[in-house]
Amino acid sequence: MELNLAWRLFKRELQQGQLLLIILAITLAVLSVSGLARVSERLQVAINGQATQFIAADRIIDSPVQIDSTILAKADELGLKHVTNMQFNSMVYAGDQFQLVTVRAVESGYPLKGDIELKADNGQDVKAQGLPQADEIWFESRLGGLLGSPKTLELGNSEFSLSQEISRLPDAGFNPFASSPVVLMRIEDVAKTGVIQPGSRVTYLYQFAGDETALTAFENSVKPLLNNTQRWVDVQSGDSPIAGAVKRAERFLLLASLLGIALACAAIGIAAQRYCQRHYDVVAMLKTFGASSSQIRRLFGIHLLLVTLFGIGLGLIGGALLDLGINQLLPPEIAAYSPPLTRPILLGISTGLISAFMFSAYPLMRLLAIPPLRVLQRQLEGLQLGMWLHLLLSLGAMALLGYLYSQSWTLTLTVVAAVLLLGVLLSLLGFVMIRLGHSVGMKTTNPLQLALAGLRRRARQNAVQLVGFSAALVLLLTILALRQDLLNEWQKQLPENAPNYFLVNIAPDDAKPLNDFMAQKGIAATDIYPVIRGRLTQINGETLISNEQAEAGEKGRVGISRELNLTWRNALPANNELLEGQFNQAADEVSVESGVAERLGVKLGDKLTYVIDNQELTVKVASIRAVHWETLQPNFFMIFTQEALAPFAYTSMASFYLDEKGPNNTASGEGAPKNTVILELIQQFPTVSIIDVGAMVGQLRQIIEQVSLSLTLVLVLVLLASALVLIAQTEAGMATRQRELAVLRTFGASGWLLRSATGFEFALLGGIAGVLAVIVAEFALYLLKTQVFELNVYMHWPWWAIAPVSGALLVALLGVWRCRQLLNQSCAELLKAGS
Repeated sequence: MELNLAWRLFKRELQQGQLLLIILAITLAVLSVSGLARVSERLQVAINGQATQFIAADRIIDSPVQIDSTILAKADELGLKHVTNMQFNSMVYAGDQFQLVTVRAVESGYPLKGDIELKADNGQDVKAQGLPQADEIWFESRLGGLLGSPKTLELGNSEFSLSQEISRLPDAGFNPFASSPVVLMRIEDVAKTGVIQPGSRVTYLYQFAGDETALTAFENSVKPLLNNTQRWVDVQSGDSPIAGAVKRAERFLLLASLLGIALACAAIGIAAQRYCQRHYDVVAMLKTFGASSSQIRRLFGIHLLLVTLFGIGLGLIGGALLDLGINQLLPPEIAAYSPPLTRPILLGISTGLISAFMFSAYPLMRLLAIPPLRVLQRQLEGLQLGMWLHLLLSLGAMALLGYLYSQSWTLTLTVVAAVLLLGVLLSLLGFVMIRLGHSVGMKTTNPLQLALAGLRRRARQNAVQLVGFSAALVLLLTILALRQDLLNEWQKQLPENAPNYFLVNIAPDDAKPLNDFMAQKGIAATDIYPVIRGRLTQINGETLISNEQAEAGEKGRVGISRELNLTWRNALPANNELLEGQFNQAADEVSVESGVAERLGVKLGDKLTYVIDNQELTVKVASIRAVHWETLQPNFFMIFTQEALAPFAYTSMASFYLDEKGPNNTASGEGAPKNTVILELIQQFPTVSIIDVGAMVGQLRQIIEQVSLSLTLVLVLVLLASALVLIAQTEAGMATRQRELAVLRTFGASGWLLRSATGFEFALLGGIAGVLAVIVAEFALYLLKTQVFELNVYMHWPWWAIAPVSGALLVALLGVWRCRQLLNQSCAELLKAGS
């Protein structure tokens, strides 16, 4: 019986349009979550897919020894492609010339992602087809200059022909301190060289690629088997220059969707309250006719379930259409990626069910508690207590949905904290500001006074509307600020004319001639960084031990078990940020990078002892720095004063930008081509190593552009979701406003007065919402920047003027537009429509 009655009630109200608001809210919630989830997951997969080219695979196991064969068998079982590579250092000989090189011995199938680029005869870069043949070596271009451009070279016991010049390896990485040229050979040729002996230092790189589901299963089963000398590497492990950008982009996409969930939940809460208020009279009549509480509970439970399922269905369709439409606007390299549909659909359904139930629980309790006497006394509303339960259920629903989506408590709790602050401000500031109209609210001689009177009469309803208006503005401000900060951060990483060549192993005697060469060619080089190798041996007189010694049971403080690249600077480098102390003021001071300081437990004033060229040097920690490692710039853990490192021998490094056309080019095409300049530089300074990172910079820029596009698309989606919420909010009070307009028309109020008063009322609501939004957005941004995105925190002072004015204009326009039909109706039409 209840099912039949609920279905009839659902069809009647659906035909009459009375379910429009709550269905729109649920549809918006499901559309926002499923649509944003689908789009953001596509962008995440695409960004990660493009970024994997920096490591030539989806995942890598980096090991100093060969891994257990069962790990490779597991990869085969999951259908993953994999190749085994070796990397080691060795001397090569060409006649009486010799050079230390980094040997990359690769297996057929390398690279799994990306391409090897070779230098063609015409100087252009072309994609390699396959790998070196047996007894062949592909070589980095600077090796030829160092060895006098030989045709063959000796590696161990074997001789190899130099067949192709490497322009770029996809997983070459960026390490300006790794000055050894790279050579590429087949892994099958390693044995005949006799170079690898027991005890040789070799790095084995096991690269894997395949379906994300299979990769996740592989990771879960294999990572526990790795020891502390073996590393699991992916694009977010920090080994690629794109790692920081990818991590921040993913967090941004998660946050955007999470805020979309919060926005949709607010819309459902408002719609549910309005839905239950509209049925107060129905419940009173049913109770008057003898219906029991259990019957009414089942009736409205089924009715609400039908409404929810209808909204979920529309939302899923809308989310799919949204994803389809956005996909048409994406570049082909992003649109080609297609993540599974399962998660967005399940998230959309879960969002609809959980939010509809949790946000409707308290309004439904009030609805079921309506007394039969309301048939005669319409002011009776039943249950007035339990608001704490409503808040608890609402926050619980938001936190549950947020965590289900983001799997991040930090992001989820930040959003919940912002919602709590908004609620507190609405309870205090919003209500106080609305009550300011009380003293003039009884006078209606002008539109402003009539608007203030309306605010006073509908104080509770207006407070609810402020939730939606403020939430939408908070979301917009937060997303706009984070997007701009992220884009600015990436622009700092890769400004125009970012260095695309690095010079290392610059001898002190070559520094001035090199500067003269650069000046003569019109090349603007960066500062020269001295580089000295040294080992940290003591902290405050306590001897440091390695991880291996600690594992063997030795007692002591664990330090860094390798030599460090040390430098001196007179001023703080541009890509460094001073966190504590003052940058080197005295000769015996050192500045330490924050990550190393935390790892070693170093603080200001500690004494650090180094061994450099078999000599001890003790300095005091004067400052702690944050270093932006993702920038393609030389960065150092330790920076000294020049006086401290003066006794030690050093080499230097520098970087410069060289256009494809070469320096000093004019419109007429004058100037030496780039290749000619580089060849001349190699010939004049044969001991200086030149590292070409131009291809890497280009690839990094391409991915950053895709990330930027992703952020822009998500921002557009959020703007659309916010607009829908604002429209839904103005819909919430239409019934009450219609009755009031009918009364005012009856007492002779003119159309101009009513239109002006309505505009002023919505403008005041929008202005208040703007003020609240700025406060909450600044609070949310502080938490997000410090706890999630690691960005600089600053106040957005222009917002304090722009947000209230923009909020007032936007909400006023929406309100007047939505009320335009009511404002144009006569008194008789208003009374007839409201009956």
